[in-house]
Amino acid sequence: MNFFDAQDQARRTSRRLVFAFITATAAIVVGITAIVAVSLYNFSSTAYAYTPGQFIDENLSILVGTAVLATLFILGSSLYKVSMLSGGGGRVAVDMGGTLVPMDVQDPLRRRLRNVVEEMAIASGIAVPEIYVLEQERGINAFAAGFTTSDAAIAVTRGTLELLERDELQGVIAHEFSHILNGDMKLNVRLMGILFGIMVLGLAGRLIVRGGYHTSIISSRRDRGTPVILIIGLGLMILGGIGVFFARMIKAGVSRQREYLADASAVQFTRQSEGIANALKKIGGYSGGSKIVAADPEEVSHMLFGSGSGLFGMFATHPPLLERIQALDPSFRESDYPKIDRREHRANAQEGAQHAAFAADVTTAMASGGTKVLANSIAETVGQPHRKHVEFAHVLRRSIPASLYDAAHSSELAYLLAVALVLDQSGNIVERQFSLVSEQLGQQRTQFVRRFYEELAAIGAEYRLPLLEIAFPALKRRPAQELSYLVSLTTRLIEVDGKIELFEFCFNRIMMSSLGRAIDPTGRREARRSRRRDLRQAAANLLRILADYGHETEAKRVAAFKAGIATMGSWAKGEKYSSDREASVGVLNHSLDVLLGLNSKGQEALLHAISATAAHDGKLSVAEAELIRAVCATLNYPLPPILVHR
Repeated sequence: MNFFDAQDQARRTSRRLVFAFITATAAIVVGITAIVAVSLYNFSSTAYAYTPGQFIDENLSILVGTAVLATLFILGSSLYKVSMLSGGGGRVAVDMGGTLVPMDVQDPLRRRLRNVVEEMAIASGIAVPEIYVLEQERGINAFAAGFTTSDAAIAVTRGTLELLERDELQGVIAHEFSHILNGDMKLNVRLMGILFGIMVLGLAGRLIVRGGYHTSIISSRRDRGTPVILIIGLGLMILGGIGVFFARMIKAGVSRQREYLADASAVQFTRQSEGIANALKKIGGYSGGSKIVAADPEEVSHMLFGSGSGLFGMFATHPPLLERIQALDPSFRESDYPKIDRREHRANAQEGAQHAAFAADVTTAMASGGTKVLANSIAETVGQPHRKHVEFAHVLRRSIPASLYDAAHSSELAYLLAVALVLDQSGNIVERQFSLVSEQLGQQRTQFVRRFYEELAAIGAEYRLPLLEIAFPALKRRPAQELSYLVSLTTRLIEVDGKIELFEFCFNRIMMSSLGRAIDPTGRREARRSRRRDLRQAAANLLRILADYGHETEAKRVAAFKAGIATMGSWAKGEKYSSDREASVGVLNHSLDVLLGLNSKGQEALLHAISATAAHDGKLSVAEAELIRAVCATLNYPLPPILVHR
């Protein structure tokens, strides 16, 4: 299943979830209204003077009001929960008792965790998520939460840190990244919000019964309202229990198959099944299993790596543990579970120097002047990193100069590093840019920016995007006003000479997209609709610019543009090639904004068209690689590094 198919499946599941929620809500509202009607009929002093039909007519306004209030209560509870979760995945982790892993963490196990998460993020082409540890949980478990890749958070239990070796931890993290890339993470957070409205009725019922009981103790025996309150409360408790039943059924139906897919994706990412398989085996052989005990796992059970609770059968949100293991290791038997004693076992936190030979032979297209590339390789890797990407990310992370790596993890210095990353690489206007930086940030901060710029100039271009991805968690913790100012400042820096080079625009566009999603995790600011004609024009403009910057002669540019348009079929028929480099950046900026309105099929077709255009001459230039990364970042396609052999 490719990235776009997985996203489509997640959207279809969301629609089914909404339908199930509406059905369950309607059934519960009918039940509440019936309970109120029966209570009034049996305990009202005048009820028996009427037939049931007459009684309903007489009390229709009360019953309709009850139905409306019940509906508003359920919907309001769900909307409240969704709004509480709009702060991103970090809010879910904190509510579960998670502790944020600091940027400058020194503990070897937590530093190893950060390294693995950063490598997986670089390999996937997304910003590094926030990282949390559930310190009170000794079971082996983890989850990913958030609305988008820019507000994602990954949390692991203390047992996961202490009991898993690096390969096993990498398998678990790869499983969670699969949930991020396949759209499960956003679906799971929505599921939490929607089901909260159904499940909260049981709590309301318990409060009403408790209040009614205490009232009955001090009230008069002739007060006939108290039994009504108690019956209504008891009915809500029963309906709340039914709501929990429906919620568990919905969660199980949504979650179970996605877990198999995430396990398979983890194997694809790491290209070895032993890591995740051994992690699952340790869950089976460990007395603590995957249980969550310090926090209530009910709301998040569908998000966890392991089941987290004792639910089984039709209520289980995960496939049976043995079946998951045998899907990865068919020879495994239940008697083969390893015996794990937490008192005697502690994972080795040492980082080995691996994959050095791979790094010597491979680089990214952004560090190469012109390289061979397969026509479909770009489109096929979106949301689907492979072992070679993970290996490359591992070596690249380890080879980042220490000063730049430390700066990316500092809330203060990451801000200045981001400024250095957008400065003119050619050096033609960099002094004018430094003057603007000094004017806006002061001389002391400008010295840091200059030092970072010089260090960046000494290493390859392939380090720039990974450094931005690593710095993202530190940047995200700055106030929204400062992030908005950073976007404004970087835009002024690339416009300081009155014109914008393509590289400057592309990198700034990537930064703007990432920071914009950090400011608005739910993505409401990006939601827009575009007319079919505007979408076609924007797609054609994008392909024209890509053909113009990526090919040397007019004939090759025309042929490349036609190759890209041809992949889009009759939808783009009739579009012609033309070139205007003076207007390219402005046209590109507008086109990317318009293309946010593409549906999933349109996005996939556009990406194949981009690949066909870029690869028409059998080479991928630096300009093409930069532009493709900017397009994918804007449209929220997680594109792994475009790897080539030196």
